[in-house]
Amino acid sequence: MAKDLAGAGPPQSAGLKPDAIGFLDALVIGLNATSPAYSVAAVIGPVVALVGIYAPGVMLASFVPMLLIASAFYYLNKVDQDCGTTFSWVTRAMGPWAGWLGGWAIAMTGVLVVGSLADVAVTFALLAFGLDSWVDNDALRRLLTVLLILVMTAICVIGTEVSARVQNILILAQVVCLLAFAVVALYRVYADTGTLDAIEPSISWLDPFGAGGASLTGALLLGVFIYWGWESAVNLTEETEDSATAPGKAAVWSTVILLVTYVAVGFAVVAYAGTAYLAENAAEEEFIFALLAEEAMGGWHWVVLLAVSTSALASTQTTIIPASRTALSMARRHALPAHFGRIHPRFRTPDVSTWWVAGIAIAWYLVVSEISSNALFDSLTALSLLIAFYYALTGVACAVYYRRQLTRSVHHFVLIGLGPLVGAGLLSWLLVESVIDMSDPANSYSGDSWFGLGPPLVIGIGISVTGVVIMVVWRLLAPVFWSERPGVVDPALVDGDGPGSKES
Repeated sequence: MAKDLAGAGPPQSAGLKPDAIGFLDALVIGLNATSPAYSVAAVIGPVVALVGIYAPGVMLASFVPMLLIASAFYYLNKVDQDCGTTFSWVTRAMGPWAGWLGGWAIAMTGVLVVGSLADVAVTFALLAFGLDSWVDNDALRRLLTVLLILVMTAICVIGTEVSARVQNILILAQVVCLLAFAVVALYRVYADTGTLDAIEPSISWLDPFGAGGASLTGALLLGVFIYWGWESAVNLTEETEDSATAPGKAAVWSTVILLVTYVAVGFAVVAYAGTAYLAENAAEEEFIFALLAEEAMGGWHWVVLLAVSTSALASTQTTIIPASRTALSMARRHALPAHFGRIHPRFRTPDVSTWWVAGIAIAWYLVVSEISSNALFDSLTALSLLIAFYYALTGVACAVYYRRQLTRSVHHFVLIGLGPLVGAGLLSWLLVESVIDMSDPANSYSGDSWFGLGPPLVIGIGISVTGVVIMVVWRLLAPVFWSERPGVVDPALVDGDGPGSKES
């Protein structure tokens, strides 16, 4: 077995609870981790400001690298069902140094985003119930946000089955609300009863190159962000039935479902509001849905506000999962202190790593939000650097890990080798473009200059440097993990005979 060969897997009695959830549960968790309603609300205005009516086409183009990387997750999970996903796979394919950095990137994405998601969930819930004055009270809103993070963390600790039930309810509420908005908006466009400068939809909107130029690059960067999170389904691989294939299939299908959702809602929003209105209100970010909801649905606008709230609420919980499971996997392999690998004897979940992720996320949220709301948004912008990094790393690891099997068939060459490498290449290009864009302080939310650079880039560099320092220090204190050597896939296991690897 792959874990046995690495000498990392704990005894089964001490491990995560097997077969706790099924394929559909994993699919729902993968979908909710992306926070569809919140994500599309947050980016639709800025994307339209960049590419106009071609926003749905950008969402389509952004899907391509996600699907290619999802393929890498599927095939790597087939031979190594480790909840650490990228950390474990990159370590096996490319060595411990690259693997550790991949794990660090995943853990830190959770820290950066959990507080913001919880804040959005609280804000939109208050707006939906008409408690606007509570939203303006920063101290009260932050208190409710911290309490929400603690509640969602407790649900994660109590058990994966409970988490799955909560997620099933939240995704149903979210999808129903989004569809209601899309249907009403499109109906009012064709009935010519809208209150804004509506535009009748056209299939030409799916052309991502319609706007062209530098604006397309910026829009694609935003597009990648809205798909991020689907791999949460694979982080639950050790707790999912049919763990060799179900989590990977859930990841692939979640990207496809997200594509349909984003393009449909994108068409509805652009058609109803028109490009001028969306571009003028691009700075409103996720609050653009609050404005559009009242315009399109009148007294029923709370439905859309509730969709964004449940979206962020669901993602608050599911975003904790990859970070905590990655920390657990790293601790089992001696890449982090052993206490991060503790599993609750009753609930069979990684309670210590889960609470640590929540605690650091709360601290980050409180400190950054105290600086300014723009600083909080800047920290979210820095996410694109970490996301592009560990997704690209996973794509390369897939081709490297399977390198001796790529010439066995066209199927292997395209889906296991070429596809993931192309996805990694696209994301690497976007990573470079992100660094260039973020280097200009004018491109940040605050517009401030930190050390002559934009705050998002400084945050990204700071997190990366901190990771390298911690890695080097831990290498000196506990060198066991760094004795691992890369391996390759056993030919007998490529076609699904079971998990495993063979050392080079």
